[in-house]
Amino acid sequence: MPPPDPSRRNEHSRRAILEAALALVGELGYDNVSVEAIAKRAGCGKQTIYRWWPSKGAVVLEAAIQSLNPVVVFPDTGDMVTDLREQLVGIVDLIATTSFGAAYRGVIAAGQSDPDLLQAVFEQVIEPNIKGFTARAALAKQRGEIRPDADVATLRDVLYGVIEYRLFHDMPLEPQHIDALLTLTFDGVR
Repeated sequence: MPPPDPSRRNEHSRRAILEAALALVGELGYDNVSVEAIAKRAGCGKQTIYRWWPSKGAVVLEAAIQSLNPVVVFPDTGDMVTDLREQLVGIVDLIATTSFGAAYRGVIAAGQSDPDLLQAVFEQVIEPNIKGFTARAALAKQRGEIRPDADVATLRDVLYGVIEYRLFHDMPLEPQHIDALLTLTFDGVR
């Protein structure tokens, strides 16, 4: 499912819809939110939402991505562990202090019966993260921050997999979990 065409939208309405979607999911849970409720909270008609997005899941996904994008940008301090800690702690903070976690869980659950939504999650969340991590890891290998033979794909899966595992099982997720994860992981690749 390609992202909606931004040229077709009123930016004020788009922001209001995305904010309403994320807030409602945080308050009521994904399953208890309807397009009608999002439209009412945003002060627009549901036809506006359906003109710009094919489903509730697509609206919530875009809202979640909008809050995630600033957090997942890789810094480059010259130390991959420091950079990863900043990014991963930012993700943990986003989950703990916003409706992102509830929205992402809801979209993943809805994607189990909506292959287009699940494909959109892969294309808009997972694939960009894979590319960003792979590029940063290649730079780390060149600089000697990690071993040249480090298995980057598995390293990525371990690091981000812990966050998703804890998120999807509603387990505590705090910066000390990230610190322990980075220590365990990078002792094996340096």
